[in-house]
Amino acid sequence: MSDSNTYSGGGIGFSGALFLVFLVLKLTGHITWSWWAVTSPLWMPFVFILVIVIIAVIVLIIKEIIERL
Repeated sequence: MSDSNTYSGGGIGFSGALFLVFLVLKLTGHITWSWWAVTSPLWMPFVFILVIVIIAVIVLIIKEIIERL
């Protein structure tokens, strides 16, 4: 038998909800931010991951340089 009460996750999440709030505020004229700022909740998680990867690469390069000395 299938359990119909199984939670499958999903939803829009915090970033999606924040984007919708910013979008409504922009379209109703309550904020005059640029569209870059309004859509930032959508692309900020990717920027965050990119920054973490860059920091990890820099740490690995520094570690390699220290080991060679």
